[in-house]
Amino acid sequence: MSDSHFSIKAVAQRSGLSAHVIRIWEKRYGAVTPERTGTNRRRYSAEQIERLTLLRQITQSGQSISGVANLPLARLKKIARESPPLGARPGPGSAATVSPAVLLAECLAAVQALDAAKLEASLERAATALGGQGMLQQLVAPLAQAIGDLWRDGTITVAHEHFATAVLRHYLGHAARTFAPGGGEPVLIVATPAGQLHELGALLVGALAANLGWRITYLGASLPAAEIAGAARQQQARAVALSLVYPEDDARLAGELSRLRTLLPPEVGLIVGGRAVPAYRETCQKIGALQPADLAQLGAQLDELRRTLPPTRLNA
Repeated sequence: MSDSHFSIKAVAQRSGLSAHVIRIWEKRYGAVTPERTGTNRRRYSAEQIERLTLLRQITQSGQSISGVANLPLARLKKIARESPPLGARPGPGSAATVSPAVLLAECLAAVQALDAAKLEASLERAATALGGQGMLQQLVAPLAQAIGDLWRDGTITVAHEHFATAVLRHYLGHAARTFAPGGGEPVLIVATPAGQLHELGALLVGALAANLGWRITYLGASLPAAEIAGAARQQQARAVALSLVYPEDDARLAGELSRLRTLLPPEVGLIVGGRAVPAYRETCQKIGALQPADLAQLGAQLDELRRTLPPTRLNA
């Protein structure tokens, strides 16, 4: 008979992980696969609790969850035995040892509490511990994904999502100014197209590109193709980056994307990313848009665009 009878609340108490982190490790990394009751509630086994507890210990020692999530239990036990004990490392909150998973849990708790000061403090700790690029790829990107997941399943409200967007807009905008180019750098227009109201992904793209030396013109959410193209012409942009998150079934969006490509000069690159891209992949391929799978690939594509695209002559 199955022993999968522990609720996620019980697992959180026994493993030391928050319920948010458990869900993320399950959905994103496949660390555990709980059974489901007839009412779709998660139920975990004692072995899965042990597995999550070991993963928490290992990630707190500095290893990435993506590298260990799918290892056999025996291997996890061996790694945990070889990891330095918690007492041998600096105390909680040390920037040198804090793991992305712990920081993510802190950020999600701050979002749920609508606590801007705590959210910004966790972002600062992440920037110190992980560096600018590390913070974006290991914390902010998973945070944006988690907020979207929690909003979709009703764990948080649209007010929480808007709160997180406002705090991240302020924080990432300030961080981007740290990398502000001095002049002559290529311009990237960042926005979401008409009907796409969630802008966390666009904010993340802008911060990453600024970190890589692009000059960012951030337009915000839900802009018509003509306005995006107009801004690109006015700024003599080298490329336009769009974020598609939700909804995934907007019948108007394919036309907006096609119209934007028609309005932009052929030398201006077009990048389309985000969790909703698979729903519009055929259109993206038809218009020749780059479709990065993650931030690392986006960075590589931005570097390639910078090397290969000719300077624009939009006002000629």
